[in-house]
Amino acid sequence: MADKQTTRLAAVGDLHVRKTSQGQLQPLLAAVNDEADMLLLCGDLTDYGLEEEALILASELKAAVRVPIVAVLGNHDYEAGHPEVVSRILTDIGVRVLNGETCEIEGIGIAGAKGFAGGFGRATLGAWGEPAVKRFVQEALDEAIKLEAALARLRTQSRVALLHYSPIRATVEGEPLEIFAFLGSSRLEEPLNRHPVSVVFHGHAHSGALEGRTSSGTPVYNVAMPLMLRTFPGRAPYRIVEVPSSPPSETEALMSAAQPRP
Repeated sequence: MADKQTTRLAAVGDLHVRKTSQGQLQPLLAAVNDEADMLLLCGDLTDYGLEEEALILASELKAAVRVPIVAVLGNHDYEAGHPEVVSRILTDIGVRVLNGETCEIEGIGIAGAKGFAGGFGRATLGAWGEPAVKRFVQEALDEAIKLEAALARLRTQSRVALLHYSPIRATVEGEPLEIFAFLGSSRLEEPLNRHPVSVVFHGHAHSGALEGRTSSGTPVYNVAMPLMLRTFPGRAPYRIVEVPSSPPSETEALMSAAQPRP
């Protein structure tokens, strides 16, 4: 991989795997092994966060995907109250599930967090009034802090931010105005401006716009699968983005050297 000039990222979110989804995901992802060097999953991987759904998802991914997979969870993965079960099942098949953590693949640094809601720009909800409002805002702040801490740890030339909720308003345009505040938060954009990345991926906005940019010019892609299927019928429902390859960091090189050889 040392002579590669670019690394191909395939990104998709909102798979919403259900108890009846066995066999449905494999055909959609089969081509990713030839088209990309890794697969990034942007949350809402299951529909209700059930163990049975996660097991079907893991089975589908294991059968279809041979490239490395990195994921964050979404709000649907929390619905049953056991997101750690979804994470464990995916981790057991080799998926790197990030929740304020980072990983590095082929010299590309990836920071991942779920994110949260709260609105954009001047309409961002503030921590004022009832305790319930303050708790809501604190959740958004906590997720932004998770993202910032992860971004600050990246040392690679090419860096990727992986989210479920949107950090900008542009990629939720097309959704009903009444739900904008529940689709993302500008609080997630702030750490992206302080710690620049090559590209940002998110899901959640099924009827939003395909792409936008942060106020500092970083490209942001909405890769919700329903949006991809509707916009590009007949094509695999993921977005391919190429980023410049960079030499593996010292940490990745040491980890690679420590792996047992056949």
